[in-house]
Amino acid sequence: MTPMPPRLLHWSSAGLFVGAMAVAFWQIPTADAPAFSRPAAASERQLPAEMSLAVLPTAAPMAGPASLALLPDGRVSAAWLAGPNDDESAAAIWLATLGRNGWSTPQLVASRESTAAGTFTHLNKLGRPVLFNEGNWLHLWYEGLPLGSWAGALILHSSSTDGGKSWSRAKRLSTSPLGAMGSGLGGPPVMLEDGGLGLPIDRRFLNHGGEWLRLSATGHVLSKQRMQHEQPKQQPAVVALDEQRALAVLRGYGPAAEGSMMMTRDGGRLWLTDSAASLPNPDNPVALVRLSSGRLLLAGNPQQGKEALQLWLSADEGKTWALKRTVEAAADGGAEFTWPTLLLARDGRVHLAYTSRRQTIKHALFSEAWLDGGAP
Repeated sequence: MTPMPPRLLHWSSAGLFVGAMAVAFWQIPTADAPAFSRPAAASERQLPAEMSLAVLPTAAPMAGPASLALLPDGRVSAAWLAGPNDDESAAAIWLATLGRNGWSTPQLVASRESTAAGTFTHLNKLGRPVLFNEGNWLHLWYEGLPLGSWAGALILHSSSTDGGKSWSRAKRLSTSPLGAMGSGLGGPPVMLEDGGLGLPIDRRFLNHGGEWLRLSATGHVLSKQRMQHEQPKQQPAVVALDEQRALAVLRGYGPAAEGSMMMTRDGGRLWLTDSAASLPNPDNPVALVRLSSGRLLLAGNPQQGKEALQLWLSADEGKTWALKRTVEAAADGGAEFTWPTLLLARDGRVHLAYTSRRQTIKHALFSEAWLDGGAP
């Protein structure tokens, strides 16, 4: 057989390579146009004006940010960061479940050592958890910080199919070209119409800003959109208003921090600043949820300081907010009520968890009627 000339061999190899790349390209799964799951219709059900406040079981002397999730059987699970006062690197993720007999004994879900070993990554400490239930899957995202808070975090994901009794090995999400580093978690994810999730995150390396991570139904990253803003922002909390519109509340960052609100009108592909909105709190973490009435509930600190945890309502999709209740307040030097998280139960009641004095996680349960009655 006559050997192929070198030039023809070169072009033949190039042609095969291009053909293989074309085949591979067409085999990449394509995502449908994004859309949010249709929010539940406003309910006219009236519940008594009730509110209860309890303390979660102690897992360690120091307690950090918490997150809540509603399980299929109606129970509520809480995940939070806890550890010794004198060693942040020893803080771990703990989980407890609220049943008929109260909160269960906290269970260790992830430590710095177990996460580092499972992901083959050096970690300085763990950060904020985000808990979310989808069908029979209980998802946990949490931050792993290789270099400390200043350089941002790895976003880690683990899941459970038995209500939190056992968990899969943590995996890193690909969120940036920096080896999946330089990011941080925002509020809980939002369900999408195709069965996937929209996960609010932020970037914390070199510059600060909100981002929107679109995940498939199997948890793979499909796309990422930046929430463009003139000033540094972080930790977005997002709530869907209808199939195409969603509202994001972002915490300010830096000495002149100013919070802001952003809106998407195309399922999360483009986020624009809502200049008509006025945010009560400028630079502390907030939580956001859509209530059974269709109104929006915001939990956070007052304009200055962390000595009170307050609740605001909006009946015009976040354009204006009315202070309704102060959940807890104190004037002593150690008073600090931070990192709120909100969850709407099936019966229309609202679960609120927050960190109290960096020592405990407190849990409040209340109705919309309680929000509307009484003095702030």
